[in-house]
Amino acid sequence: MKIAIVTDSTSYLSKEEQEKYGIHIVHMPVMIDGKSYEEGVNISTDEFYEKLKNSQSFPSTSQPPMGQMINLYNSLAEDGYDAVISIHLASTISGFYNSLVALAPTIENIKVIPYNSKITVKLMGNLVIEAAKLAKKTDNVDEIISKLDEIRKTIDEVFVVDDLQNLVRGGRLSNASAFLGSLLKIKPLLTFDNDSNEIVAFEKVRSRKKALKRAESLFKDAVNNADYPLKAIIINANDPEAGHNWKESIQQMYPDMNIEESYFGPVIGTHLGNKALALGWMIDTEKED
Repeated sequence: MKIAIVTDSTSYLSKEEQEKYGIHIVHMPVMIDGKSYEEGVNISTDEFYEKLKNSQSFPSTSQPPMGQMINLYNSLAEDGYDAVISIHLASTISGFYNSLVALAPTIENIKVIPYNSKITVKLMGNLVIEAAKLAKKTDNVDEIISKLDEIRKTIDEVFVVDDLQNLVRGGRLSNASAFLGSLLKIKPLLTFDNDSNEIVAFEKVRSRKKALKRAESLFKDAVNNADYPLKAIIINANDPEAGHNWKESIQQMYPDMNIEESYFGPVIGTHLGNKALALGWMIDTEKED
C-alpha cells in the first residue's frame, strides 16, 4: 500500500522539508480587509504582519473549500496512492478536521484518514514529518496512526501573548472572561488544555520577562519528568530576534538538546497577535531511536 501524507499550511514546514519527506500542503485562507489570501501562496508572513498593523478590521480565517480537498485526494489516487493520512490543526480552533471526517467516506478511489493533531504550528509540522517517515517504512495505516497517537501525547506548549484581544475576538479562548479585567496589566500564559484540548489561559504574569521565565520553569519540569528525550521549538510572531534570543538562552541550559526556531504565520498569527512567543516540546524520536 502506498500512503500519502497531507497537512495544512499551519504546520509551517519549509519547502525543503516538504520536498524531502514528500508532504502535500493545503493552504489555509486568511481574510484581511475584505480580501482573501492563501497562507504561503499569495501572502508571506512578513506581508501579513505589515497588513495586520495597518488593517481597518480584525482579520479572519476560514477552511479551504471541500472541492479543493476532493481534487487533491483524487490527484493522489491518480498518482498511485492507495491511502492518505490527512493531518490538520486542532479541531478546537478550526472546523477543518471535522469537515474532512464528513468528507472522507464520499471519496471512493482512495482511502482518506483525517487525523486531528490537537495542536498546530511546527509542533504539528514535526508530527507530520514523523508520519511521512513512518509511511516510508510501513504500509500499515493502523500502525502509523498508533505511533502518531503516542507522539502526540508527548506534545506540550506554553504561549506568551502580549494581550488576549485577538484570541477573544476570534472566539478561540475558552476561559477569556476570567482574564479580561486585567488585560493591560498582564502577560497571560496559554496552552492547549489536556482534557478539553481548547486554548486556555492558565496563569497571569506581570511582565514578559517573568512570563518567559515561568515557561522555562514548566519546561524544566517536563524535562525532569519525561522518561524519553525531548526536543524544543521556539516560535515567534513577527519577533524573530526575541525568538532567537530565547532559543539561545534555553540552549545554554540544555546544550545537548535539539532546539528549533519557527514562527506563527498568518493564520495562527491572526489569533495570537503580534509579538507572541511560544515554547513547545515533544519527544525527540531521533534520539529515542
